[in-house]
Amino acid sequence: MLVSLQNFKTKNGVSSIVLFAVIIVAMFGLIRLSPTIIVDKMLARDIQLQASLWENRVINRVSAGKQAFITQQLSAQDSEYLRSITLSSDIYRFSMFTPDGRVFWSSNESEIGRVVSGSFFSEIVATGNDYYMHETVRASEIDDFNLHAISGESSGLREVAEIFTPIIQNGVTLGAIEFFTDITDVRNTFIFRVQVALVAICAIVLALIGVIAFMIRRSGNLSVKRLQMQSEKERELMDQRLQMAREVRLLGELNEWLQSSSSLDELFEMVSEFMTHILPNYEGSVYVYSNSRDVLDGCVSWNGGSHKEHIVPKACWGLRKGRTYSYGESEVDFVCEHMKPADKRAYICFPILAHGETVGLMTLRAASNTTKEEFQAGKKLSQMCAEQISMAIANVRMRDQLQDQSVRDPLTGLFNRRHLTESLRQMITRSHKDGTALNLVSVDVDHFKKFNDNHGHDAGDMVLRAVGAAMVQLCDGDELACRLGGEEFMLLLPEVSKEDALARAERLRQVVEDIRVRYGEKNLPRITISIGVSHYPDHGTMPQDLMRAADDALYEAKARGRNQIVVANMGIEAECSSTKQSKEPKNNGRASNLAAE
Repeated sequence: MLVSLQNFKTKNGVSSIVLFAVIIVAMFGLIRLSPTIIVDKMLARDIQLQASLWENRVINRVSAGKQAFITQQLSAQDSEYLRSITLSSDIYRFSMFTPDGRVFWSSNESEIGRVVSGSFFSEIVATGNDYYMHETVRASEIDDFNLHAISGESSGLREVAEIFTPIIQNGVTLGAIEFFTDITDVRNTFIFRVQVALVAICAIVLALIGVIAFMIRRSGNLSVKRLQMQSEKERELMDQRLQMAREVRLLGELNEWLQSSSSLDELFEMVSEFMTHILPNYEGSVYVYSNSRDVLDGCVSWNGGSHKEHIVPKACWGLRKGRTYSYGESEVDFVCEHMKPADKRAYICFPILAHGETVGLMTLRAASNTTKEEFQAGKKLSQMCAEQISMAIANVRMRDQLQDQSVRDPLTGLFNRRHLTESLRQMITRSHKDGTALNLVSVDVDHFKKFNDNHGHDAGDMVLRAVGAAMVQLCDGDELACRLGGEEFMLLLPEVSKEDALARAERLRQVVEDIRVRYGEKNLPRITISIGVSHYPDHGTMPQDLMRAADDALYEAKARGRNQIVVANMGIEAECSSTKQSKEPKNNGRASNLAAE
C-alpha cells in the first residue's frame, strides 16, 4: 500500500484523489451489503443450533415423547403445555408433521391438516436433514405478534425464520417439527452492530491511509519502515479490539447456552467446549460439592487439563481462604494439594459462588507454551467465566430440586403417584421393545387406621416412614419405591423375573414384620403388610391395567387374612394352597410365593 501511494505521488495528485474515491466507494458498498449477508448466515447457523434445543424441549415434555409422531395423538395436557411454549419463548408458532408432510398438531389450529407443498420436505426433511428458510412477511401474519415484538409495533414488515427439524428414531424419520421465530429485532440489531464495527474499521483504515498520504506529501524522505511500524501498532490495536469483541460475544453465547442446559452433565459439556475457545492457552477443570458437602467431585477438564475424582475442601487454598487464589503472583506461594504434582506453572483457583454459597471450584493453569504474563493477562476474563458458570450451576441445581420436590412424597421421601405412572409407562415401552421382565408390587399397611386411632397421627406417620425406608432398602438400580397416598405403596421392579419378584416381595413382608417402631416410651404394635403382585405382559400392557391387577391381588390378600402375598389371576389350585398355607403360623405371609414356587 505504501509503495502504491508513493507511485501515485510521483505521477500526479489526481491519481491519489481517484484512489481515495475508489476506496471510499468500495468501503461504502462493503458497509451497505456485507452486514446483511454476514448476519443472515450467522442467524441461520444459530437458529439451526437453537432448533435442536427447541426440539428436545418439545419431545421431552410430551408424555409420549417421539411415540406421538407414530400415534399422531396428543393429550389435552400436552397440547396445553405445547401452546404455552409460544408465549414463553422466541417461538411464535410451531407445527408437528407426519412423515408425508401433513400437519397433525399446530399451535395455530388452522394449520392442522395442511400438507407441505414443495419437494424440499420429501427430499430434505424426510431424509433426516434440517431445512431453513428466511422470508419477509407482514406483521399481521405473525401469531400473537404483540407478545413477541420488542418494539410493540403491530404493522409493517417483519423478518421471519422458519426451520424444519426431523424427528428420527433408530435411523427412521418419524416426522418433523416446523418452528417459526421473529428475527426482525435481533437481525436489525446485529446488522447495526456489524455496520458500526465496519464503519469503525473503515474509519481507522481511512485515517491510517490519510495519515500516511499526508506524511508522504510532507516529506518524501519519510522512512517506509517507520510507516510500517506505525501501521503495525494500529493493526495490533485493531486486533485487540476485535479480540475483545470476540470475547464479549463468546461470553454472551456461553451464558445463553448455560442457561438453556437441562442437567449438570450437559452444562459441563458446554463449559468444556466454550472454554476451549475463550481461553485456549489455559488448562482447566471444574469441581462441584457433593450432596454431603464433605468432598468435591471432579466433573470436567479441557485443553489437556486433568482433574481428580474427588478432593477435600482443605486441599485448595482458594476454598480455605474463601476467595480467588493465584499461584505464581507472590514471591512466596504454596501449592494446593489438588494441583500436585506441581511443575512451577502459574495457576488460579476460583471458588464458584452462587447465592452467597460456595458450590464448587474452577481451576485454570497456564499451558506449557504460555508465559506468566500472558496467563495473568487473562485473569479478568477467567473471573467473568467463573461467575457465569457459578450462576448456571446454581440455576440447574435449583431446577433439579424443584423437579425432585414435584415427584417426591414429602412424608416418606418416596416417589409419588405421578412419577410412578410416568416411569411405569416408560418401562412398559422398554420392556415391549427389549423383551425384558417387568413387575408391579402393590403394598398396603394392615390395620393402619388403628395406629392413627389408638396412638395418634404422629405414630401413624412413623409407621409410614418405617415402611417407606424398608422399601427403599429393597430397591436397586432402576427399581422404584412409591407412595400413592395414605398407607398405599407400590414397588416397580424392572428386569426382574417373576420368581425373583415374589422373593423380593416376601423379603419386604418379613422385613416390615420385624420392624419395631418406638413411639414415646413404648413400642408400637407389630406392623404387617398385604401385598399384591402383577407381571407384564401377563396381567396387562397398559399402566392402569397392571396397577389394577396388582390392587385386585392386594385386596384378595387382605380378604384372606392380611400379612401375605397374592399374585394377580392365579389359578384355583394355587389360591387354595395359598389359603391353607396362610393359616399356618410358621409360613404366614408366604402363601402366593410358595404357590408360585
